[in-house]
Amino acid sequence: MSAFEKPQIIAHIQKGLNYTVFDCKWVPCSAKFVTMGNFARGTGVIQLYEIQHGDLKLLREIEKAKPIKCGTFGATSLQQRYLATGDFAGNLHIWNLEAPEIPVYSVKGHKEIINTIDGVGGLGIGEGAPEIVTGSRDGTVKVWDPRQKDDPVANMEPVQGENKRDCWTVAFGNAYNQEERVVCAGYDNGDIKLFDLRNMSLRWETNIKNGVCSLEFDRKDISMNKLVATSLEGKFHVFDMRTQHPTKGFASVSEKAHKSTVWQVRHLPQNRELFLTAGGAGSLHLWKYEYPIQRSKKDSEGVEMGVAGSVSLLQNVTLSTQPISSLDWSPDKRGLCICSSFDQMVRVLIITKLHKI
Repeated sequence: MSAFEKPQIIAHIQKGLNYTVFDCKWVPCSAKFVTMGNFARGTGVIQLYEIQHGDLKLLREIEKAKPIKCGTFGATSLQQRYLATGDFAGNLHIWNLEAPEIPVYSVKGHKEIINTIDGVGGLGIGEGAPEIVTGSRDGTVKVWDPRQKDDPVANMEPVQGENKRDCWTVAFGNAYNQEERVVCAGYDNGDIKLFDLRNMSLRWETNIKNGVCSLEFDRKDISMNKLVATSLEGKFHVFDMRTQHPTKGFASVSEKAHKSTVWQVRHLPQNRELFLTAGGAGSLHLWKYEYPIQRSKKDSEGVEMGVAGSVSLLQNVTLSTQPISSLDWSPDKRGLCICSSFDQMVRVLIITKLHKI
């Protein structure tokens, strides 16, 4: 690929904020997005922005009692577009952004901070019930159905006597019919655990030796295909999730991506072979995954095992001197992206030529 054909990552709009921003998410079917974080005075904040004439217009600012760490629209309908958030006190709230004074759903989900949240079954993505998964510093991963008050529908916690590990990232996947669904969770000690929600069992676990910062399936609404895990020491791992070997697990390829922590991974919704990683040194890297000629082979005993593909770097750019804390592709417009960083900036990015890859 020549330099002229390569995708370019362009910072289209940059805006400084007066608080620490932890997460940002596009509002589906709109030119709007939300940012979430905390003010220096210790309260939480949600801001709603709209892109208008090449600039950002603040539509609404909502201050809450506790700092807000993470959010998702994944378990809501396209009509409602409710935002689910996890906060520093372990609360899970669901907000109607049109009337955000009182949450439409509220539960004290965890004893400590909710680090991570994901949703599925909403937005017309994925089969089955609308569900939210939360992961916390208290070591537990819980799945919630907003139609059921107070109690989680699943609770994955360490067995008695086992050390509680800080859960940093969770992701739904395999939601291709009414019955199947998995949750993948990553922990501060490098553990990755895949929970089968249909059978309520631990399906697979591995350890990547460094804290797992971000996990994402390439798509939630298909039979498990690929999973990317990013880590503290600048590495990411791509697991081929199609073939699980009884002892070796899933085949994977790893890449030294950044000089520092890889905080986030996000797959392009319109092409699941492309994904962005966000680094602790303020850089974004755009990658392409290439499948091997054959995705599985037989081992010496005739048992099927997966074959990992390869990754190539298409483009990278440094946007900030501080870590990029969150990242989200527009589900509606290919190549449109937002990211937030710890320099208290939110940036709207345009990534060009993606349709040619």
